[in-house]
Amino acid sequence: MKLGVLFSGGKDSVYSAYLARKEGHELSCLITIKSTNKDSFMFHTPSITKTVKQAEVMHVPIFIYETLGEKEKEIADLKDAIKKAVEDYSIEGIVTGAIKSVYQASRIQKSCNELGLECFNPLWQKDEELYLEELIENNFEVILTGVFAYPFDESWVFRKIDSAFVNEINEFNKKYKIHVAGEGGEFETYVINCPLFSRELKIKNKKIIQEGENSFRGELEVE
Repeated sequence: MKLGVLFSGGKDSVYSAYLARKEGHELSCLITIKSTNKDSFMFHTPSITKTVKQAEVMHVPIFIYETLGEKEKEIADLKDAIKKAVEDYSIEGIVTGAIKSVYQASRIQKSCNELGLECFNPLWQKDEELYLEELIENNFEVILTGVFAYPFDESWVFRKIDSAFVNEINEFNKKYKIHVAGEGGEFETYVINCPLFSRELKIKNKKIIQEGENSFRGELEVE
């Protein structure tokens, strides 16, 4: 099928796109929703404009749709973005990176139902530790672009997801109930290389922005 990918540039949306193509589907376009609300209920925000660079090395068209990120109103914006993808790229379905968020998955499914589209959630209910191991096995290079919960600090920003990361995040899960794949919004990611890319992306400049002296919120600003 011709599919549009809800694309944040993070591990979940990129890996879902990879799985969809592996099953023989065509990635017709990438749909990035840029929210001005950092605490959006629906959409990833760190490094969101850098999805354009990923689209370049994937050789897939992308369009960025802006939203104020207001709860529930952003769902109407999402539906408008999907409509545009149907008109411009004749897509027959949408790929999402939802893993366990019923809030996100149900709202995307509703939009697809209303537009007569298939909705693909290849990561839905996947074991999170197994998922991270699959990322590593399939040569996904993923960095953390934001941390938003205790006990993370700025040393975790720019960390790569590797075996050491998986071991540490499992300990955090046992001690602090941190979701292993960051599904609770505890951390955000950005993919710099994977089998979908024609070449690796290189970070030219980076700056870590921490909000508040004793805050557990830090984000990576990159070129």
